[in-house]
Amino acid sequence: MSEKFDCIVVGAGPAGISCAHELAKGGAKVLLLERGEYPGSKNVMGGVLYRKMMEDVVPDFWKEAPLERPIVEQRFMMMDKESAVTVGYKGMEWGKEPYNNFTVLRAKFDQWFAEKAVQQGAVLICETVVLECIVENGKVVGVRTDRPNGEVYADVVVLADGVNSLLAQSLGFHKEYKPDEVALATMEILKLDKGVIEDRFNLEDNQGCTIELFGDATKGILGTGFLYTNKDTLSIGVGTLLSGLIKHKIKPYELLEYVKNHPMIRPYIQGSEPQEYLAHLIPEGGFNSMGRIVGDGVIVIGDASQLVNAIHREGSNLAMTSGRLAAETILTAKAAGDFTENMLGLYRTRLMSGFVGQDMQKYKDSTHHFDKFPQYFDEYIPMMNRAMSQMFTVDGTSKWDKQKKIWKDLGGTKEKMKLARDMYRAWRVIK
Repeated sequence: MSEKFDCIVVGAGPAGISCAHELAKGGAKVLLLERGEYPGSKNVMGGVLYRKMMEDVVPDFWKEAPLERPIVEQRFMMMDKESAVTVGYKGMEWGKEPYNNFTVLRAKFDQWFAEKAVQQGAVLICETVVLECIVENGKVVGVRTDRPNGEVYADVVVLADGVNSLLAQSLGFHKEYKPDEVALATMEILKLDKGVIEDRFNLEDNQGCTIELFGDATKGILGTGFLYTNKDTLSIGVGTLLSGLIKHKIKPYELLEYVKNHPMIRPYIQGSEPQEYLAHLIPEGGFNSMGRIVGDGVIVIGDASQLVNAIHREGSNLAMTSGRLAAETILTAKAAGDFTENMLGLYRTRLMSGFVGQDMQKYKDSTHHFDKFPQYFDEYIPMMNRAMSQMFTVDGTSKWDKQKKIWKDLGGTKEKMKLARDMYRAWRVIK
C-alpha cells in the first residue's frame, strides 16, 4: 500500500472497472479499490447492459462474458389498478450478433469485468473502504483507507464510488443531494424455470424481454417499475424518487410487493421463488444536479457525477463511457506530466460533447417537471386506460358515440385546456 500509482480508482462498478481497464491497457500503473467482498457484491442495477459502450472497452465481450439473455423485445406498460396500455418493439435483429443489449446479474458480470481489468495489469484490492482523499496544497495526491498503514498515493484519483459519493462531497464537489434528486430502487431476483420464462414471455432460447412499468406500478409517484428476463430467473423491481416515498409515507418493500401482486404482473411471476433482495440509490437530479467532476489530481465518473438518463432508464452505458473517457484523459495527462484541473478538464470537454453530455442536457428539466406535475402519472395514465377500455369494449354502442363519451370524460373546456397545456409542457422537456 506504500507503493505509488499513476492512478487510483475508487469503486469497482461499470464506471470504475472501465476506467481501470483502459488505464492498464494503456500502460498505466493503476490500483482499483472496492469496498465489497468482490466486485458486484454491493453493486445493484435493474440489469440491462448496453452492447456498444461495453464493446468500446472489451471488443466481442458477448462471446465470453457471463450474460443472461440478449434482449429482443422491449415493452412499456402504462398501468392502472386493473388494466394496462402496452406498447413495445420486438426485433429479431436484436437477437443476432453483435446484439443491442443484454440482461445481466451484476454479482456475476462485475467479477468477470474486473478480472479483465486485472488481466490488463490493474491491481484489484477488495474489502477496502476509502475514508478520505489526501489533499496537499489543493491537489488530491492519494487516498486514506481503513487498512493498517492504508495511505496510498497516485498522480490522479478517480472517484467511482456511487451516487452517495462522500469523497466528492468532502472535496466540495457537490452538496448533499436532496430527496428529489435521488431515487430508491428495490428489486428481487426470482427463480423460475427457463422454459416457463420463455413460454410466458413468448421467447425462444437465448432471447430476452424487458418490461418497463409506469403509473400504478409506483402508485402515481414519479418513478418506474421493471420486469426483466434472465436465463432461469426474473429481475423485478421498482424505483421512485425518495421525496415521493417520504411524502406518501410508503415503504419501499411495500411498493415492491404491490407491483408483484398487481394483476398485470402477477401471472408473469407466478410460481417463482425469491432468491435475492436488493436496494440501491439512483441519481435522478440529472444535468442540473451535476457538481464539479474535475479538480487538481481528481476526476469523478459514473453515478458519483449524477450520470443517469432518467427518461430512457440508462445508467450503465453512461458510466462505462465516462470511465473510458476519464482513462483516455489521464493517459494524455500522464504523457504530458500535467495532472492539473486544466489538463484533466479534457475529460469534462469530451464527456459533455459526446452523447452522454448531450443526453444529460436534453433531459435536464425532465425529472423536476414530472415531479412537479404528478398528474401525468396519477391522472393521465388512468385516463388513457379508461379511454382504451371504452373504445375496445363491444357493447352495441357506435364508435362515434364512444368517441364523444371519451371526449366528454376529459372534462370541460378548462380541463381540456389544462390537458393540452400539460402535453405541450411534457413535449418541451423531452423534445
